[in-house]
Amino acid sequence: MQVLISGGGIAGNALALGLAARGIRPTVVERAAAPRPGGQAVDLRGQSSAVVERMGLLPAVRERRLHERGMAYVDARRRVYARMPAEMFDGAGPVAELEITRGDLNDVLLTALGDGAEYRYGESIAALHDDGSGVDVTFASGLYGRYDLVVAADGLHSGTRALAFGPEERFATHLGGAMSFFTVPTPADAEPGWFSLHPAVGVAVGIRPDADPATAKAIVTLRAPADPALRGDPAAQRELLRQRLTGVGGHAPEILAALPETPDFYFDELVRVDMPSLSAGRVTLLGDAGYCGSPLTGMGTAMAVVGAYVLCGELTAAPGDIPGALARTERVLAPHLERAKQVPGGGIRAMVPGSKTAVRLARAAAGVMTSRAARPLVRRMFTGADEAAVPVY
Repeated sequence: MQVLISGGGIAGNALALGLAARGIRPTVVERAAAPRPGGQAVDLRGQSSAVVERMGLLPAVRERRLHERGMAYVDARRRVYARMPAEMFDGAGPVAELEITRGDLNDVLLTALGDGAEYRYGESIAALHDDGSGVDVTFASGLYGRYDLVVAADGLHSGTRALAFGPEERFATHLGGAMSFFTVPTPADAEPGWFSLHPAVGVAVGIRPDADPATAKAIVTLRAPADPALRGDPAAQRELLRQRLTGVGGHAPEILAALPETPDFYFDELVRVDMPSLSAGRVTLLGDAGYCGSPLTGMGTAMAVVGAYVLCGELTAAPGDIPGALARTERVLAPHLERAKQVPGGGIRAMVPGSKTAVRLARAAAGVMTSRAARPLVRRMFTGADEAAVPVY
């Protein structure tokens, strides 16, 4: 089976590892020049944790996990007014039992994969032609290839998805805001192991522990209308953050100081992707390219891993029936995708207050949420309905 994977992130690498373990050597093309290090902390919980264990990766993930103690809500003067320890909701709250940086998880996957796949960095797909029995692919470099299956695992703004399904605007819903993640020096008063969050008017400012104690991850969430001009313009993105963070208090001064020179600046609008189908002929979608729920859900990485495991399992269970395998994959994933796209706690309107009155109400709500009496209710809010089990392949 000749499989082409577009995208060398978590989803693409997890699929490549699964296929390689079953004797299939896929080709992976990645637009970036090399694997991307760093990135914010991501969590593995529920079925995604079970899948990581089935793939034999759990010991390596645990070895590189972040030891987060929980979330601390702070005011403009950095005074803690509520705490949500990781164990408060049995690992189902904002801080999960298994937290790892995106770059470290990617490294775990690539280390386990070894030379089990052909990687072409600095490459992308320029054109596709699916004739029913295979897909002819023209690459941006001018190279050409024919594959039994093409997997678009190239993220929210997937170029491969656009070629096979149409423009992003058909499937994307703006959720009323944007988020930015990047590395900053650890503030001098940061509590080791605690993710501090300061909700202010129109913006929430977070400082999250990093694998290196000398650094931390800034997490900035802001209310903002859709603005296509911001995409691909890091200077404009930084300027927007500078405007919105000035005078906010909390750890905003340290974040602003690091903003101009941070090495891993990331900014994107909050968008949900809803596809009528995950496959068009012999082109299928994996991870954020097919079912991005936005970072607000905290489920992007989990679904990338689960989706890769299910797709690999179905493909190799019946290698002569790719269309059937894709249909079965979609049926298995359907209940997981529905759950993974649910934003806990009311979405950005609840996470980012819109006025001073809303800030005061949010502060009071944080106290109630972390009270012993409210814990069962809040736990249900984070976990929702019982998660469907993923088949064992």
